[in-house]
Amino acid sequence: RRSSDLDSSGSVSFTATADNAVSYIYEFGNGDTKTVTSGVTTYQYKLAGSTTYTVTVSATSSSGLSIKKSVQVTVNVKAVPPTLVWSDEFNADGAPDSTKWGYDLGNGSNGWGNSELEYYTNKPENVIVQNGVLKITAIKESYNGSAYTSARLLSKDKYAFTYGKVEVRAKLPARVGTWPAIWMLGSNIDAAGWPGCGEMDIMEHRGSELNKIFGTLHYPGHSGSNGDGGTEVISNASTEFHTYSLEWSPSSIKISVDSTIYHTVINSGSIPFNHDFFFIMNVAMGGGFGGNVDPAFTNDSLVVDYIRVYK
Repeated sequence: RRSSDLDSSGSVSFTATADNAVSYIYEFGNGDTKTVTSGVTTYQYKLAGSTTYTVTVSATSSSGLSIKKSVQVTVNVKAVPPTLVWSDEFNADGAPDSTKWGYDLGNGSNGWGNSELEYYTNKPENVIVQNGVLKITAIKESYNGSAYTSARLLSKDKYAFTYGKVEVRAKLPARVGTWPAIWMLGSNIDAAGWPGCGEMDIMEHRGSELNKIFGTLHYPGHSGSNGDGGTEVISNASTEFHTYSLEWSPSSIKISVDSTIYHTVINSGSIPFNHDFFFIMNVAMGGGFGGNVDPAFTNDSLVVDYIRVYK
């Protein structure tokens, strides 16, 4: 017996009766089961849209005899729009919001390696919020023994979360040798190390392969070049803004660009993607992924319009 199709809540009431029955086992047609003694129960379906389920109930007597019956139930569930829980719209000119972002400073010797060539700073020439966008700029200049400067922002110890949808609207650098990235690391990295903490790369790009977007997960067994990832080729990655997204739940992780999902990983307790993660945004130069830098390179920027987290 359906109780609340009209309010689109997905809640359905069931009543089953059988002579001498002492227990009833409901199978709700989606893998969930429930045992009750009265034969009366309520179940809430959560899959949005109109879906027909085959519901089976088995009634068992004290002597062990059982009888089974199935019915089809069509349930209408209204999609609940996600709620914005955290964002940076980059609307205040100056340095990035210090309540949301800190900096990794230094060169590869500080532990982020990959044979990158830049020195990360917090200089306004390398990182600034201006005219409604964040600009992370890599510059060819001699600085503390490195041939390039850039910036690497991170929300570690300021904001982290478990599960949700991330959207980042960004425009990417185009010069050969640039390696922009918008990504996430497990907040337990100090204790678990890498890749044990898990890494989710929402967007990576290299100037040597314009418009090819990389989305990758790294975890034990899938570190370095053996990452669990996919790619999508888009148009005008460096001249137009595109939306890079990650949908993260206990059951799956989906990476997309402009609403096109191009890589999906089944989540489970056996991989490290069920705890808090924080954000990183940076532009590296060269390195194992960025490759050789164009000798004529002077500067180029990753431009971010916003970063948003929905739940």
